Amino acid sequence: MAKWNRSATMTRLQSAARLARTALASRLLDHGFYAGQDQIMLALSELDGQTPGQLAARLGVRPPTITKTINRLQAQGVLDKRSSDADARQAHVFLTERGRDAIRAIEKSVRKTEKQAFRGLDKKEQKALGKLLARIEGNLSPDAAEIEDDAEE
Repeated sequence: MAKWNRSATMTRLQSAARLARTALASRLLDHGFYAGQDQIMLALSELDGQTPGQLAARLGVRPPTITKTINRLQAQGVLDKRSSDADARQAHVFLTERGRDAIRAIEKSVRKTEKQAFRGLDKKEQKALGKLLARIEGNLSPDAAEIEDDAEE
């Protein structure tokens, strides 16, 4: 039996993530969206009217990145920024009617990519993979790294 190779496993994990992003990006491009824009659109479909700061925190990106993407999506006519009723300095982001229509295409692209990625894996294997990836995410989260660094001292 071949010896397990941690480095090869990490390389495969990174490769699978990159290929999944590429497959989804290709499908999204068919609908006029770039990678990352879908996450903002889907976050707003769950809770419309978030501030750019709320979206950045929710998606784990920096506010300048969100602002640039929001501006591009606004230029495409799928988002609208409006000043807050309570504080005119604060903007809230909303899906337009065109944006709500685009959500269906984005969700379909995500489902097709999921179907492609999980082809040949039964439900039990998919669930086990999900649990393992959640543990890896936990191990790699910034909080976990700080805990590990403290334990080594």
